[in-house]
Amino acid sequence: MAEKKTITVRQTGSPIRRPQDQRATLVGLGLNKIGRERELEDTPSIRGMIHKVRHMVEIVEK
Repeated sequence: MAEKKTITVRQTGSPIRRPQDQRATLVGLGLNKIGRERELEDTPSIRGMIHKVRHMVEIVEK
């Protein structure tokens, strides 16, 4: 079976004074504090969530 591709995302911005849907997107990605990293499956839905909060996250190259 093929290995699933993953993507590592780090939170770089604060959700303070952001719309509720952007806060919920960060929670959905598993992020809640600046500097936290999560390794997520690289799917179109995850890419869409990252795109929505792209001003508060960065993709980490490893």
